[in-house]
Amino acid sequence: MASGSRYSLTGNTMQVISLCDFTGIMVKPWAEAGHDCLCLDLQHPFGETTSGRITKRRADVRTLTPSELPKPDIIFAFPPCTNLAVSGARWMKDKGIQGLIDGLQLVESCRKLCQWYQCPWMLENPISILSTCWRKPDAVFQPWEFGDNYTKKTCIWLGGGFMFPTPSVREEPEEVQQLIWRMAPSPERAAERSKTPQGFAKAVFKANSNRVGESEEPVDGFPVPGPDPRSQ
Repeated sequence: MASGSRYSLTGNTMQVISLCDFTGIMVKPWAEAGHDCLCLDLQHPFGETTSGRITKRRADVRTLTPSELPKPDIIFAFPPCTNLAVSGARWMKDKGIQGLIDGLQLVESCRKLCQWYQCPWMLENPISILSTCWRKPDAVFQPWEFGDNYTKKTCIWLGGGFMFPTPSVREEPEEVQQLIWRMAPSPERAAERSKTPQGFAKAVFKANSNRVGESEEPVDGFPVPGPDPRSQ
């Protein structure tokens, strides 16, 4: 991949990485536009499976290093919120300190990978204790703001020049649904609750797919990146 037109749909194929991503919804618009997408999650089968432009690999972000990944042009991260979301505050005492540590380790591992590459990145979590343990989110949205007719207040932390999309809906629809809160218990409930809204995924693609520029944000957590081995 050449680096001269990193964010141009009319230029070279881009590499998209999505951390802690089981569904692949976030990268679908990028794949449909012809870009290579890699989704990493512990729920994927061992090894790699590829469908079209989307590859899914079983991986633990806590042990991943940049040398194991292709150099990305944009990164998304969805660290599990099980031990961090305020919606589960009544169970935090039962989970104990270790539960909190586990949750924060996942977030910190995602953050380090996002910031190391110095490209646009986004980290998602619902309303959680991250605002206290890390920093306030850069944006907060509801799915209905991007055309998905349900509520789930979601926080976004971003960096590297990532552009948060402009909502297409300004006023909450009267018929908006409470799908997340009313979801019946099932083995798939956690995965269903954490799905990325399709309208938001498409809006992020439109806002970021044709951007040109390099991040100057400081690197934290890994050695300074060297030359891209694919350019050798």
